[in-house]
Amino acid sequence: MNPINEAHVSEPGLVVVDVAAADDATALAFQQLLADRWATATAEQTTRDAGQPGVRLRCYLDLRQQLAAAAVADPTMEPNTARP
Repeated sequence: MNPINEAHVSEPGLVVVDVAAADDATALAFQQLLADRWATATAEQTTRDAGQPGVRLRCYLDLRQQLAAAAVADPTMEPNTARP
């Protein structure tokens, strides 16, 4: 992976996340979990390092820009309509 550029972490709340995972699906799923919560510059694909197991990817988060709670909610959850 390329070195982290000073601009990527120039202010509090900016984060560089390097992910190592067994496979593409796992790495991209983890990245999506981050992107569902915070403003994230996502990677389109993973990389493989010769002689190293698994895959890697890098994404950039801006923790200052948290997404609205409605966007973060699990879309598979049913609304709670039960009354006490």
